[in-house]
Amino acid sequence: MLNVTAPDTATRLPSPVPPDVEQAEAAIVEHYPRLVRLAYLVLPPSLGRHRRVLTAHAMAQRALPRGRRSGGGAAQGGLPGQRGATGDAGYAYVRLRVLRSALEAGVPLSFRARPKRSQLPALLPQVWGLRLFPRSGGAEELALDQWLATLDGPGRAACVLRALERLPEPEVLRVLTEAGVANPAAAVAESGDPVHDSLFTSPEFDPCVLQARPTDLLRRRRFARAALAAGAALAVCGALLALPGDGWGGDGAAAPPYARNLASEQALDPGKLIRVQPTLWRTSSRTGFSTWPARGDRAEDTALLRRALAVWARPGKSVVASATPGTPPGPPMGPPQLLFAGTVDQAVVVLLYDGLRIVRYAEPRDGTSVAALDFARTDGASAESATALVLSRVDGNVRYLTAPWVTGAASRDLLKPGETPTTLKLGPDGVTPPVLSPAPGGNCTGWNALALTGDGTTRLVTDLGELTAARLTSGAPGSERDVTEGAELGDWSRTACLLASVRSHGVRSVNAWTYAKQTLPEGDGTATWLCSRAETWAGVQDRVQAQFLTPGSPWAAQAAQAEGSPACGPREPRVLAGVLWKSKAGQWYVLAAGSAQFASLSATGGGVSGAATGNRLAVKAPAGAQVELSGKLTDGTKAGVLGRG
Repeated sequence: MLNVTAPDTATRLPSPVPPDVEQAEAAIVEHYPRLVRLAYLVLPPSLGRHRRVLTAHAMAQRALPRGRRSGGGAAQGGLPGQRGATGDAGYAYVRLRVLRSALEAGVPLSFRARPKRSQLPALLPQVWGLRLFPRSGGAEELALDQWLATLDGPGRAACVLRALERLPEPEVLRVLTEAGVANPAAAVAESGDPVHDSLFTSPEFDPCVLQARPTDLLRRRRFARAALAAGAALAVCGALLALPGDGWGGDGAAAPPYARNLASEQALDPGKLIRVQPTLWRTSSRTGFSTWPARGDRAEDTALLRRALAVWARPGKSVVASATPGTPPGPPMGPPQLLFAGTVDQAVVVLLYDGLRIVRYAEPRDGTSVAALDFARTDGASAESATALVLSRVDGNVRYLTAPWVTGAASRDLLKPGETPTTLKLGPDGVTPPVLSPAPGGNCTGWNALALTGDGTTRLVTDLGELTAARLTSGAPGSERDVTEGAELGDWSRTACLLASVRSHGVRSVNAWTYAKQTLPEGDGTATWLCSRAETWAGVQDRVQAQFLTPGSPWAAQAAQAEGSPACGPREPRVLAGVLWKSKAGQWYVLAAGSAQFASLSATGGGVSGAATGNRLAVKAPAGAQVELSGKLTDGTKAGVLGRG
């Protein structure tokens, strides 16, 4: 049965009932900066700003309830309710969990009682060698921080709920009671006058925008020497234990350790790096990363290239490595191709390509003791998907290396489709100036994309937290096209913020298209149903979302989602989703819409029974109903909502 949630559309949030684990995850991702700020303000100042920052992030991440993930997202668990003005039941639930943890952290430890998890230092996240704290504010912020330190935990919680969450006093009392506060009325009275409530949104109290300073350097040096000595002793003991016999077993046909191997030596030789002609892309039968020439002001720096290849083959302990899902992080199989080597901002960057992966090596401009190594799968890249690579991300800005066939670039805010794109001047090596990152600071007040012109076409790409820029398209499955028209940009302005859910997922391209228009009951206008599909380089675990957009709403709401489903794609272009919607007059309806392949729809259960010929359905329903949606295709076969088949 589908669990239809129906949150109140007024400012009051519903009572926090444990939601589906994916609904809670979506609430945490969407409101993460807000939850972390709430925890930071409620935590006792005696912890110190560094520990409060890490503990606040840990509490927001631990707010995810335990339980199995549902494969179909909102559609599998039920029809999602229409969002209220201040949030939904999922957010109310995770907010309450964060608030409880922050209040428990302020309770002193006792030998008579077992300590709770929130009273102990957070295991994750951890930061080594740095002290983190929010940016410093002015005199008013300092005075507010000192005043908050004089309050107890419930008093600080009452202040935060009133000032940051904008809850009226009855709601503050209710939330404090559910959080386990013994005397909510006293906490509200202690919270004082709301004259300084606007200061709670100051950067002084934002643990997502941080400054960093080193820890005690002398103590770290002594600790490192002791750890080195202990490691050396352990290595000697291990070698002595492994001397007799074959140890844990022989290596079969593998060569002995440190044996010379021609292919391995060539892969590590800077002189063997593949460099293609600058004009190869004009004549080659296939246009992809393999036709990119070597560019950058350090392309002839043999020492730099040798370090990059050596770190790729044997990353040490000081190397920070990452790989997109489905990308093998091993050494090159032979001499890779050099795409770029040069100074970018405060780092030196090398981009290499081995036919399957793009590898980015980065080291500081003034040292080589630490490095970063990133892997991204790019097999099967073409001119459409090999348009740009991310060189660096610094201070909320991104620099791209564009393809050699790109002749022009412009920055466009997807949330403002009517604005003229800002022209960017490309460097001689195809490097863009700094471009503002999508959703800076974690808030979706803007989503910047890059419009790249070249070879007679203009393509729209965006940064999804990986080496490769993801291509954005519009159109029905099998007829995808680049986003250039006003209507397509308008659709993307309503769905761009949902791109945050596919960040760092190995995404190659994202297609969004309108699959149905529906006239709302009682003359409330026309709603739009959209489907977006994020396809990955690995070709598996593609993410699909169905979205519902009402007239006058700035953003579309997620109606259903699925992972690893062929729906909304060339192999299975159909999609069906539904929502529980409340009319302006206060009547609740089950609304459903399918793509053109559906000949009829039906809804049953929870006091609802209705059917419609065609691909759209609207049936009156009581609030909180449990409804089962199904449809029949034009060929007579049955099909369910997205995520359920």
